Amino acid sequence: MNQTAVLRPHAEVLYAEELAALARIDDRPRPENWKLSPWAVVNYLIGGTFDKGVVIEPKYIGNRRLIEIAVSTLATDRALLLLGVPGTAKSWVSEHLCAAVSGHSNLLIQGTAGTSEDSIRYSWNYAQLLSKGPSLDALVPSPLYRGMQEGAVVRVEELTRVPSDVQDTLITVLSEKVLPIPELSTEVQAVRGFNVIATANDRDKGVNELSSALKRRFNTVVLPLPTTMEEEVRIVRTRVEKTSKALQLPSEKPAAEQIQRLVTIFRELRNGVTENGKTKLKSPSGTLSTGEAISVVNSGLALAAYFGDGEVKADDLAASITGAIVKDPVQDRVVWLEYLETVVKEREGWKDLYRACREIA
Repeated sequence: MNQTAVLRPHAEVLYAEELAALARIDDRPRPENWKLSPWAVVNYLIGGTFDKGVVIEPKYIGNRRLIEIAVSTLATDRALLLLGVPGTAKSWVSEHLCAAVSGHSNLLIQGTAGTSEDSIRYSWNYAQLLSKGPSLDALVPSPLYRGMQEGAVVRVEELTRVPSDVQDTLITVLSEKVLPIPELSTEVQAVRGFNVIATANDRDKGVNELSSALKRRFNTVVLPLPTTMEEEVRIVRTRVEKTSKALQLPSEKPAAEQIQRLVTIFRELRNGVTENGKTKLKSPSGTLSTGEAISVVNSGLALAAYFGDGEVKADDLAASITGAIVKDPVQDRVVWLEYLETVVKEREGWKDLYRACREIA
């Protein structure tokens, strides 16, 4: 398939040049079956300028130590759990960790309320099963099964969405590094390099708490929301530029002022107080994460590109901002209207945003 036509290429495809450049200058020791050393993996995510003019774009803007802890965990026999509120780049970080460590990020189990044990362990080709009975030919390996055979890192997204009894399927694999196949009186033993990265939301609806036994098999790294306004604005701007390029939106880059205003609104409502600390605010039911801010700007870019003059204005962002904040049509709407009247209306230079949001709200 032509990768230029793919809507969202895998990390190892999108950043193939950076991974290859790091591999060329990487002379540090690496665990067995790792494509890069732990030093190179961390620098692939954090970014920077290195020997021989190698420039790496930051994938994660935040505390370097968190990424170092995550990478060092993968080099041990402990699995890694990335925990945080929705929109804190857990899936983004897990994908790039897999791409850097194993060279591919496609061993993925997507956790949902309907995820079964078969999705985690293995399933059967029933045509083969009926004609020949249980055999390795009839067995359909799961991503976890393949990761154990290949010595690769496996991603389990939204682990807390998976029913509790199905979650515990992982306990034997994580503790014994063995996947029993009782139907064939055999087992799969993990090859060196195998590990698991799971992601989970710690504040969301419809989650299933992990059992104590399963929690003990993970080293947990909590990915926080950005600590400063500048950091969050930089994250939103960087990700929006990448996404709009991939979507081929024929619009101009969003003005820094628009992103600054959006991030200010999200941070103030999230924290329950204005940036200057003078006004206490009610918080809506949603998380108002950095990920949602990125989606709001992308929606604004599309509106400006196809129904405007290409320049993102307050009118283009208003509907998406309102939609991101008002998840509960009763309670959240009251919070949003109060914020508009007490903060946005009185803030200098925000009249256009106030009018646009008030028309929709």
